[in-house]
Amino acid sequence: MDYKGQVAVVTGAGRGIGQAIAESLAGLGVDIAVVDLGAEDAGAVAGTLAAKGVRAVPVVADVSNADSVKEMFGTVVKEFGGLDILVNNAGITRDALLLRMKEEDWDSVIDVNLKSVFLCSKEAVKIMSKRRYGRIVNIASVVAFMGNPGQANYSASKAGIVGLTKTIAKEYAGRGITSNAVAPGFIATAMTEKLPDNVKEEMLKAIPMGRMGTTQDVAAAVAFLASPEAGYITGQVVHVNGGMYM
Repeated sequence: MDYKGQVAVVTGAGRGIGQAIAESLAGLGVDIAVVDLGAEDAGAVAGTLAAKGVRAVPVVADVSNADSVKEMFGTVVKEFGGLDILVNNAGITRDALLLRMKEEDWDSVIDVNLKSVFLCSKEAVKIMSKRRYGRIVNIASVVAFMGNPGQANYSASKAGIVGLTKTIAKEYAGRGITSNAVAPGFIATAMTEKLPDNVKEEMLKAIPMGRMGTTQDVAAAVAFLASPEAGYITGQVVHVNGGMYM
């Protein structure tokens, strides 16, 4: 896959899946804008990527805020001169059963997980349309399709991403822009590592492959959808879940 000279924005790239995606793309020669709310995390990842021989710039932004997003893309254009790939990965959880869920926890998850995809994609499309080329890859989740107790807000946000992904695909296919989603299942991250052993055991029982996924499993799917070779794939959801959902 030839990514020579390409530029990517990866949101939530300071850790976990976002970091793995940024590292995967950088390993293929893509210059990266490492976007995260945490300056220290963004800077550390950018330093690691620069060691791979690519340009990597840390960008601190609140992707749920329109002004912050516009400023972020202004920085990207100024630093890199353009944009080829957008990976909307930023996300949070605020779990609780429906009757116990606070309205502010619903709002914050919808804003960070879903509104950010709207805001970032809107700005990215403006840049990509002029070049008549672009790859947008959104990180959804298996819970968008299965639901999950205690995650009404998270499930709704990820299901919304799926619908938004397909709409963007239909609206901008004629301008050479593809829009796809990757839906991870249970992925081994710092968050899942904190779960009790009995919870992990129950999770594994639901996975035919018998293991949790890795951040690299997700990153590999994203890298393909972000490639020039994936130019005839749009409006699709790639499930990376070990067979948990089919």
